[in-house]
This record gives sequence, C-alpha cells and structure tokens, in this order.
Amino acid sequence: MRKKLINMDVSCISFDDVLVYLCKTAYSRMSSYVCIANVHMNIEAYRDATFANVVNGANLITPDGMPIVKALKWLYGIQQEKVSGPDLMPRLLEEASLQNLKVFFYGSTEEVLELLKIYCQEKYPSLQIAGMISPPFRALTIEEEQEYIDTINSTGTNILFVALGCPKQEKWMASMKGRIHAVMLGVGGAFPMLVGVEKRAPLWMQRYMLEWFYRLMQDPRRLFKRYFITNNLFIYLICKEKIKQVFFQAR
Repeated sequence: MRKKLINMDVSCISFDDVLVYLCKTAYSRMSSYVCIANVHMNIEAYRDATFANVVNGANLITPDGMPIVKALKWLYGIQQEKVSGPDLMPRLLEEASLQNLKVFFYGSTEEVLELLKIYCQEKYPSLQIAGMISPPFRALTIEEEQEYIDTINSTGTNILFVALGCPKQEKWMASMKGRIHAVMLGVGGAFPMLVGVEKRAPLWMQRYMLEWFYRLMQDPRRLFKRYFITNNLFIYLICKEKIKQVFFQAR
C-alpha cells in the first residue's frame, strides 16, 4: 500500500517486511530499486515533476525520518515505522551474510569504502563482498558507465548499495533498472555513518524529529539553507493537505 505525501507515493510497510522483500528480490537478482525517502527527497519531488516520476517508479519508497512517519499518521492515521538507510543497511548486511547474498558498494570515497570493507569483515565475517566502486564526481562517459555495469553484473551481485546522495542516486538507479541485475538500494550518507566517520544523532533526538538539527550542527554552512527552506516548506505543504482533507470531509 502506498500513500501520497505531497508529490511522492510512500510505501506503508513494516521494517521486517522491507527486509523480507529485499532479500527475496535480491535472491532472484531482479533488476529493481528502492528509494529511502526523507523530507529533502519529498521536496525535491515536489519541485521537479521528472524527479517525482523517478522516485515513484521505485519498487519501494520507504519512510526515512520521523517527519515522514508523523505526516503519514496525521494525514492517514497510519502507524508507520521509520525505515531509514542507517538502520536498514546493517540489518540487510546481516541477512545477506546469513543467506549467502553478494553485496556491492557503489558511491562515497575510496577512504570510506576501505573503512567499510574493514568494518564488514570484522562485523560480518561470512559476508560476500562482490566489489566496491567510488565513481568520479563528474559525469561518467558511456564507456565508463558500461564498464561499471559489466563489473557489477559479472560478480553475481544480489544487493547493490548506492551512496551518491539525493537526487543523484535515485536518478542513477532509475537509469540502471533493467541494466543492473540486482536490487539497488539508495542509502545516501549511510556509508560514513556506519563506519563512524560521521556521527548519528542520539536516539532521543531521532524520536523527537531532531535528527536534522543534529546534522545541521555538524555542518551548518552547507545545510542551513537546505534545512531552513526545505523543512518549513514541508510543514507548510503537509498542513495545506490536512486543511484540504478537513474541508472536503466537512462538505
């Protein structure tokens, strides 16, 4: 079941059912992609109809962050769990190691990928790491893109973790559907968080929808404008949708 939040159709599904779906899809190596949607992605989809089509074309759109969870509750009365990249990734790595599913990491920097490799070897010794690629920040040539596709497919990858940031990673995954034979999961900044390069907000801040504030304090110069404008616009649009609901129910 999906419910529309502004311009994005969020999947209403439990955390455990997401894991089951991903493992089942990964086992079959069905070409598919999953978007992990936060407020930033929601507003990007609102501003750009083409990007909204990219996100809504995903096999799953999971709610990343309490604002999305609370909006689903407020608008539709749905008790939805948060399914974020930093929470989902370690659980999926554990399942992959237990079920002999091969994983591939695409994105971030060479330094972070090396730390991630060490982390996985220590934490999940039986995990099969099919490969790692840190692509250049510039646009890829056709030859480079095809080389990466061939590399990923030749390894028998089941799960491809993609960390290019929003909206780049969602657009890339959509363009790879049907070309890469794996389930692709856009995890944003989960790589550096998992290995401790970036710290994650304490649980109490996550519960009270303050994870964005914690990240803002870590990088205020880069994130202030995004959070100030994006968060306020999200609140405005959700309130607007709620007023519309109440108006039509009263008629």
